[in-house]
Amino acid sequence: MRRSASPPAAARKALLSTLVTALLLLLLGAPAAHAQDGASACALRGTTGWTDEGHDTDYSVFQRPAGTIRVAMIFVDFPDAPATESPASDAAQLTPGADWVWNASYGKVWLAISQHQQWVRMPHNSTDYGFARGLSHEAHEAYIRDAVTAADPNVDFSQYDMVYVVPTRNAAAISFTPTYVYEPGTAGVVADGTTIKWAVTFGQDMWNWGPKLLGHETAHTFGLPDLYAFDTGTDAHRFVGGWDVMGLVGGKAPQYFGWESWKLGWTDDSQVYCQASSGSGTVYLTAVEYGGGTKIAVVPTGPTTAYVVESRRAVQADTATCSTGALVYKVDTSAQSGYGPIQVMDAKPTATPASGCRPLDDAPYWAGESFTDSSAGVRIDVLGADGYGETVRVTKA
Repeated sequence: MRRSASPPAAARKALLSTLVTALLLLLLGAPAAHAQDGASACALRGTTGWTDEGHDTDYSVFQRPAGTIRVAMIFVDFPDAPATESPASDAAQLTPGADWVWNASYGKVWLAISQHQQWVRMPHNSTDYGFARGLSHEAHEAYIRDAVTAADPNVDFSQYDMVYVVPTRNAAAISFTPTYVYEPGTAGVVADGTTIKWAVTFGQDMWNWGPKLLGHETAHTFGLPDLYAFDTGTDAHRFVGGWDVMGLVGGKAPQYFGWESWKLGWTDDSQVYCQASSGSGTVYLTAVEYGGGTKIAVVPTGPTTAYVVESRRAVQADTATCSTGALVYKVDTSAQSGYGPIQVMDAKPTATPASGCRPLDDAPYWAGESFTDSSAGVRIDVLGADGYGETVRVTKA
C-alpha cells in the first residue's frame, strides 16, 4: 500500500505562489469591493433535490469539500479480463488529480489517497456488470459491493471517507466513470462496520481524461452537477465550452467557476460582490485561478437565476486557456445536472475560434466591452484590465 498523507512539495509551492500573488495585489492597492447587498442576498437556493448550483447543499447526503479526505484506492480485475499491468501504472494516470484539486480549491481540500496496490478478482465477468450510459444506481452499487468485498480482507474501510475503484486496462466493458452517492435509508454497501457513502468507479475513459477526471467525479460527491449537455444535440459542450472541469474535463480552462468555488466554501462571502438591489457598483475582480481578492460579482435576476462575472487568466489550472478576460455566465439553480445550470455568455459569437479551441473558449469580455440583458435589466461593463484581473461595473435596473 502506498499512502499520500499530505500535499507534496510541488502542491505546497503552487499554493505559496497563489498566496504571494494575493499579497502582491494588496500591496499594489487593488481596490476592495463594497457590496451593494450582503452576499447572502445572492446565494440562490437549489430546487432540484440533487446536484445543482444552489447554495443549500445537503451534507447529510453529499461530502463536505473541506480539509483532508481519506480515500482508499483499490484495483480490480475480472475472470474474463485478468490484469497484465501493474496497479502502479494505472494509479499514475489518476493520482496527480489530488494535486490538481488541492490547487483548484486554493488549498482547502486534500485527497489523501491510499493505494492498495494489488489486483483483487471480481466474482463476475466484466461484461456482466452492465456498464453503459444509463447504468442504474442499483447495478452500480452491486459493482461497488463486489469490489469492496473482494478487497476487504486487505483493506480496513473504516479508515476512509470514500473509495476509488480502478479496473484493469484490459476490462474494455468497464467503459466510463460514474460517481456513487449513498441513498440514506437503503442497505447500501457496508464493510468493517462502515457504510460506503461515496465512491468513484473509474472506467477506460480515464486513459483519455487523465488526472482531472478525479476533479470532475470527486466534485459530484460535493454536490456539483454536470455542466455538459446530456442531450448532446450538435455539441455536448454548448453550455460552457472548455470552461470548468465539470463541463469538458479536457477543456482548455478547467478551473471551477467562481460561483462553484463559493458554493463549495472555497471562496468566502467577503470575496463576493452582490448587486441584488437596483443600482450600480464598480468592483475589481482578481482572477479566479488565484485564491485572494474579490472573485465574483453577482446580479440576481430571479429566485433561482443570476448573472455572474469573474476574471480568468492563463495561470494555474488554466495555463492553456484560449482567451482571458471577464467571463460572464448565467446561473440557474433550478436546472438539473446536464441541462444547463450554468451557461456562458459569448462576447464573440461570430468569431472563429483559434486552432485547437472550441466555440465559447473565446467568450470573455475585454476592456471597453459590455454585456447587456435588457429583459432582465442587467448590464456588465468591463472598465479596465491588468495582469491580475478586471475592473467591472455591474448594473441592475
